[in-house]
Amino acid sequence: MSIDHLSALDPIFAESLRVGGPTVRDFRRPDGFSGLLCLIIEQQLSTTVAAALWAKLQAMVGVVTPDAILALPDEDLRACGLSRQKIGYARGLAQTVADGRLDFDAIHKMDDEEAIAALIALKGIGRWTAEIYLMMALGRPDIWPVGDLAIQLGVQRLKGWAEKPTQAQLIAVAEPWRPHRSLAAQLVWHHYVALQEQARALKPTKPKSAKDKKTPQGKTTP
Repeated sequence: MSIDHLSALDPIFAESLRVGGPTVRDFRRPDGFSGLLCLIIEQQLSTTVAAALWAKLQAMVGVVTPDAILALPDEDLRACGLSRQKIGYARGLAQTVADGRLDFDAIHKMDDEEAIAALIALKGIGRWTAEIYLMMALGRPDIWPVGDLAIQLGVQRLKGWAEKPTQAQLIAVAEPWRPHRSLAAQLVWHHYVALQEQARALKPTKPKSAKDKKTPQGKTTP
């Protein structure tokens, strides 16, 4: 299905392109261990913060593999910005892959719901992470992550609703978009990210206070 056809089904998608621009942002992630770990790190974080943490981890180990994660001491993972909980999730995922208990090839051959069920059986992976993995890493065409806050707020803004929609409302509104809801989600994100970027561009620069100035050690105080 083309973007034009989806836009013909619902005017919110034409609005997404008007605000975000004609080229939809690239939301892809790698598949396999590195892609799934990347999404675990992104949980409950802004895209900007998560990208910075991932870049630190890549700078430390190069290629992010299960063996590389298992070889790193906790203090190095903390230095990358990972919380204690996410360090546990990262090590657990790495060990599961290293032991052969997690077979990505098998998961990739499953249908959507089977793959989601297999992934959420792993510690640290909920439905959101599993759905985003299927959409971003595997390119599954009909994923609609109703638990995603940006989807909730994005649809609310695009539809002009007074309140944030419930998951049931999001499922209902997206029924006409089947079986191409992944594209719909990307267009909603495209609009949401564009508005965030515009808001940041308009935000006045805050003058530095005394506590923001560098200390003699060259670090900024909290």
